Amino acid sequence: MPTPDAAGDTLSEPPPLANLLTATAAGDRRAFTMLYAQSSGQLFAVILRILKQRSWAEEVLQEAYIGIWSHAGSYAPDKGSAMAWMIAIARNRAIDVYRRERARRALDDPADPADAVAPDPSPSDFAEADDTARALRRCLEELEDKQRESILLAYRDGYTHQEIADRLESPIGTVKSWIRRGQLRLKTCLER
Repeated sequence: MPTPDAAGDTLSEPPPLANLLTATAAGDRRAFTMLYAQSSGQLFAVILRILKQRSWAEEVLQEAYIGIWSHAGSYAPDKGSAMAWMIAIARNRAIDVYRRERARRALDDPADPADAVAPDPSPSDFAEADDTARALRRCLEELEDKQRESILLAYRDGYTHQEIADRLESPIGTVKSWIRRGQLRLKTCLER
C-alpha cells in the first residue's frame, strides 16, 4: 500500500528484496543501494550477536555486502527468502571472523600485557552496568508505546524501518518519526 510523505504526495512501496537482488545481479547500483538500505540493519544485528564487537561487525557487514553484490546472481527465490539468503552470507562471514580471531588470540604470546585478557568485572563494574540498565529501562518506560516499540524493534531486534512499518501497520515516515523522537527523549532522560 503506497504511503504519503510529509508533503502529502504518494510514495510507492520499496521493491521486494528478491527484485532488488535480481537487479543487483544485473549490475544495477541503485537497486544495490536500496537493498542495503532495506536490509543492513537486520544483517548488522545478526553479525553483532555473533561477534559482540561493533568494529568487527561493521567490517563484516561491508564484507557481506561485497559478497552479496558478487553473488547476487546465485540467489534462487525457490530455495528461500532473499533476507534468509543474505543472512546466511552475513552469518558465515561473521563466523569466519570469529574463528580467525579466536585462533589468532590462542597463538598470541600471553606474556605481552597489551594482549592479556581483561580481568573479570569487579562488583563496582556490575553495579554500574546494572544502574545503566535500570536507567535505560526507566527512560524507555517514559516513551509513548509506539516510540518504545519502534526503538526496541530497530535496535534490539535489528528490524529495518520498512519491516517495523509493516509490523506496526504504519507509514514508514511515521515510524522514522517515532524512532527519532524516541531517541531524543531517551537522550534527554538519560542525561538527567
